[in-house]
Amino acid sequence: MNNNSVLIVEDEPRIRQFLRTALETEGFKVLEAPTVTGGLGLAGEYRPGLVVLDLGLPDADGIEFIRILRSWSDVPVLVLSARNMESDKVAALDVGADDYLAKPFGVTELLARLRALRRRREKRPTDDFAVIRFGEVVVDRANRAITRSGEVVHLTPREYHLLTVLLAQPGKILTQRQLLREVWGTGHAEDGHYIRIYIGRLRQKLETDPTHPRHLLTETGVGYRFNP
Repeated sequence: MNNNSVLIVEDEPRIRQFLRTALETEGFKVLEAPTVTGGLGLAGEYRPGLVVLDLGLPDADGIEFIRILRSWSDVPVLVLSARNMESDKVAALDVGADDYLAKPFGVTELLARLRALRRRREKRPTDDFAVIRFGEVVVDRANRAITRSGEVVHLTPREYHLLTVLLAQPGKILTQRQLLREVWGTGHAEDGHYIRIYIGRLRQKLETDPTHPRHLLTETGVGYRFNP
């Protein structure tokens, strides 16, 4: 895998050229494909470090690209699309996209998001990464122990499970549906109020100012994100 390479899957030649220029200036090696089929082929052959994906492609929807890609790769995917409805964002994130930027977009923000995705991939916790620190909180996963400013914090099993799911993917937006499926099971897909309640409890126990959280963040209309 080339962690400094980016695969652009976009059918508009002018946008591809614009992206190529911006990314090469940033030092990325760029691969291009105008279709889902071509993009999957390049992803399998070259194993890029990042993917920038349009959803409106001529041979299939970009959602299908993500679904197939996720069956064999965890490469970070940034969706870049003219579809800016919350339902479109949720659909892309639910199948495995890591971030979503609506067109029109600023190149500065695009590059910042790609750098963030690359950093998160490089720092992704492994199974033996037992201790996670953020703010005044220390989470010792090996011993299932949590402290804040040196004081023991008691979490219920459900609170702990929700927290560890968020911590496992720092910076990644997790939709309500993803969190419900992971923490409560497949029968609770519509029970979004569960998450709001439990996120509120976690903020009360772990955030310095629960009304202005710095680490357990809400992505309005989409889901939640852990900010280290």
